[in-house]
Amino acid sequence: MPTNFHDKLFINGQWASPAGTAAPKTIDVINSTTEEVMGRIPEGSADDVNAAVAAAKAAFETWPVTSVEERRRYLQLIADKLASKKEEIAALIAAEVGMPLALATAVQAGMPAMVMGSYAQLLGEFPFEETIGKALVVKEPVGVVGCITPWNFPLHQVICKVAPALAAGCTVVLKPSEVAPLTAFVLADIIEDIGLPAGVFNLVTGYGPVVGEALAAHPEVDMISFTGSTRAGKRVSELAAQTVKKVSLELGGKSANVILDDADFERAVKSGVGACYFNSGQTCSALTRMLVPRSRHDEAVAIAKKTAEGFTVGDPLGGAAKLGPLVSATQRERVLGYIKKGIEEGATLVCGGAETPAGLSKGYFVRPTVFANVNNKMTIAQEEIFGPVLSIIPYEDEDDAVRIANDTIYGLAGGVWSGDPERAKRVARRLRTGQVEINGGKFNPLVPFGGYKQSGNGRELGKYGLEEFLEVKAMLL
Repeated sequence: MPTNFHDKLFINGQWASPAGTAAPKTIDVINSTTEEVMGRIPEGSADDVNAAVAAAKAAFETWPVTSVEERRRYLQLIADKLASKKEEIAALIAAEVGMPLALATAVQAGMPAMVMGSYAQLLGEFPFEETIGKALVVKEPVGVVGCITPWNFPLHQVICKVAPALAAGCTVVLKPSEVAPLTAFVLADIIEDIGLPAGVFNLVTGYGPVVGEALAAHPEVDMISFTGSTRAGKRVSELAAQTVKKVSLELGGKSANVILDDADFERAVKSGVGACYFNSGQTCSALTRMLVPRSRHDEAVAIAKKTAEGFTVGDPLGGAAKLGPLVSATQRERVLGYIKKGIEEGATLVCGGAETPAGLSKGYFVRPTVFANVNNKMTIAQEEIFGPVLSIIPYEDEDDAVRIANDTIYGLAGGVWSGDPERAKRVARRLRTGQVEINGGKFNPLVPFGGYKQSGNGRELGKYGLEEFLEVKAMLL
């Protein structure tokens, strides 16, 4: 059987056939560039979730009392193995999701190894106990954790949950996206290879309404960590509420990039286009709304048009393209629908559009698109598109820019550009969002990531991500 064709789940430290059927159902994994089947995974069921949760619950008897040094050793082994497989991981994700290979190697493969390693390091310095007066306050693992992850950064989002959960002493049942699941099997192979105790990590693949909902509702799952759409996050919360389990949600975004009148416009607009188009726009924190002074709107539009037209579209494995395809036919149709909606509602189409990119009859490609003269009440300014579509919105003054930036149900990320860093910080403090890039600030794996409002609750990465998987106990002496 080819490497990417899987017929077993990873439960209790071994590869096991799905429960209940002699001939298990499978789910095809589609190459987003060729539209051909590139792999298959098992279609798991609620019975498989039950088996995985039972294994995780049994393992929780011993894993939390494993020494910090031993947990650190396992995490570092996983980090090292992930780093050694970066070419394999990058190639899988470039084919599944569509990110150009060089970028996928650095980001889709590089970040998971970095984040896993950061938790191995953090464990050596994290205070699990604190004395307050005569009382001892201890931080203990929350228990069995169900991790439900998306397709856009398939391994990174897995590691952002699994690494801190294992570091905290929790045991895990992972349900990755069925759209881009193949690197979850790479991770399971690594975990088997390093000899992580049976039941500490379990992998059950399948569809959200079956496997995901069974995890969220399971009475012996103590916590759900979910990344995905706001709609799906609400459903997870509803199910989890029935057993009052802890829920951490990282959901949608419609992030504003505020370019102030004293910014370096050429640099800010160019960077802003890239921040919107990263991963073909398939990024929850993408800066999809560019807010510019009304008096400089046309200047910004001209720079954005020239920049967007430089984003060549093509095969992510070919080496030349800046933008690969979207992940699926469904996602492409969704994005094209939003582009048509923008035109219908009166936004000015600057470049791109709903037509198929020239010479690309196969693959889920979308032209890099810029809209100008966007009103923040338009659909394309309010709803998450998840494609390479930028909305340029004019504002009157700084207060108006902040008002527009905050005028959305989301609050995940944002950006502020100014020639005066202190002014940029003042504006950033007024944005109701979990993370703000100031003058193009770069990714930091140790700072918290997560959202306000309907972008979710809880945080990932660094010590803040670790604390999500801990309960606090006070011992009164």
